[in-house]
Amino acid sequence: MRMTRRRRFLSSAAALPAAVSSLGSATAAPYKISKGRTRQSVVHWCFNPMSVDTLAAAAASMGVASVELVGPEHWDTLKKHGLTCAIAGSHGFAKGFAHPEEHDECIAALRKSIDASAAHGIPSVITFSGFRRNLPHDAARRNMIDGLKKIVPYAEEKKVTLCLEMLNSRVDEQMKGHPDYWCDHIDYALDVCREISSERMKMLFDIYHVQIMDGDVIRRYKECAPFVGHIHTAGNPGRHELDDNQEINYPPIMRAIAESGYKGFVGQEFIPKGPDPIASLSAAVQLCDV
Repeated sequence: MRMTRRRRFLSSAAALPAAVSSLGSATAAPYKISKGRTRQSVVHWCFNPMSVDTLAAAAASMGVASVELVGPEHWDTLKKHGLTCAIAGSHGFAKGFAHPEEHDECIAALRKSIDASAAHGIPSVITFSGFRRNLPHDAARRNMIDGLKKIVPYAEEKKVTLCLEMLNSRVDEQMKGHPDYWCDHIDYALDVCREISSERMKMLFDIYHVQIMDGDVIRRYKECAPFVGHIHTAGNPGRHELDDNQEINYPPIMRAIAESGYKGFVGQEFIPKGPDPIASLSAAVQLCDV
């Protein structure tokens, strides 16, 4: 009897590598969104030099609805895969509404993006404060409000939402932080949106940046929820995958977002560090599908 049991054990042990190998093959397939309580998107720049077409095909296979922050020249490619562009670009983050001498340039860029977005059914356009460059806080705030009030009526007319992004100023690494950026606390974005008081003036709530500058992400989100027009993710520190090498606990954050009735998109904006960017995206999509 003992020998029979030993033989069974050895037989099972011999089969274990094959079972593990089979499991690995099964889990290699991209995750397919099943709960869908929030609409997910992916930001293309993080996945460079991957083509928009390749990323769109992968995103579509996962049930992701959008590849965002790509120009109008790529929107037909997205449409081919059944996707949209959740939010369009405009002016860069170095210049913005904190400085009145930059208003005309930013407004021209926003009008162009609003027109293209309205024509193609793109719901939102991103905007930025720009850098302080020694400007006092209150002066920058007033300039922000005055400048945005010049373009918000046009966004209202075209039914396109402007989303002001808060960025962290603490991390001094390229595309991971933005030292001297004016709108570097979520309260500043909230203040501007409240002051302008338009359904077409919202904030981009970037969980990665909020965690670095303010923390207390769920409470902060709930305070800002009526003014949130778009959301971004990334792991902190590093702005890499949403894995166990970073500190942000995404499932409860995503549940809070879903339970708030948020109808916008959640854009995956992490920079893949692992060997397989598509596998990293799949894991993030699964983690956020609550």
